[in-house]
Amino acid sequence: MTTRHRAIRIPVGDRSIAGTLVAPDVLVPGVMLVHGWDGSQQQYIQRAHQIAAMGCICLTFDLRGHANDRAERETVTREDSLNDMLAAYDLLVGHPAVDPASVLVVGTSYGAYLAAVLSALRPVRWMALRAPALYKDEDWMVSKIKLNRQEVAAYRKSSSIEPQSNRALAASAQFEGDVLLVESEHDDVVPRPVLENYRAAFLHTQSMTYRVISDADHALTRAEWRDAYTSILVNWVQEMLNGARKKARG
Repeated sequence: MTTRHRAIRIPVGDRSIAGTLVAPDVLVPGVMLVHGWDGSQQQYIQRAHQIAAMGCICLTFDLRGHANDRAERETVTREDSLNDMLAAYDLLVGHPAVDPASVLVVGTSYGAYLAAVLSALRPVRWMALRAPALYKDEDWMVSKIKLNRQEVAAYRKSSSIEPQSNRALAASAQFEGDVLLVESEHDDVVPRPVLENYRAAFLHTQSMTYRVISDADHALTRAEWRDAYTSILVNWVQEMLNGARKKARG
């Protein structure tokens, strides 16, 4: 097996010493998993373990204003959340074993919406979006919790939103990787028109996989719905990885 090395500095008290980190010359895909609004990284920990077992390095994290950081919940804007995601992405890609050309971003609802936006700012090879939310661009800097819920709900029922009028859809229209879109059949938070707008925006993808979880609500409140999503996600990731490895072997 070939190896590679890089020079490092090792902190020791108030100084550092020189070192060299030597590792197998094998890079693996990096996977970032992003929860939805009012969620936490706990929603993706077990799925991250399953994906990591396929030979990936996975990262879950809590967006600011969530979990142990709820003190900021009242003031968090989409700009804040996107900055959290960019920092998480950069940390993941900075891992010495992660292939920066093989990054998968998985997101749910608010996290899926931001994942789409992120794909226009950082290289993303694969994107898995469950019930991706949609918001008007003009409210980007408004605190998430202060958005008018009635206006948001009405916007999401729009049957045809032009990609150029929405930041997430515009990013989707530029995306050239592989996409998994997952819908909950009885989702009253992110209704079908939202999924149809995303689906229509993904014009240049390498592949598009669309799945519907029968009878499920937005939050996947039943165990069988959560299990169904896990199965869809894990099987799709395995398919993507198998295809990438086969292509790499020539």
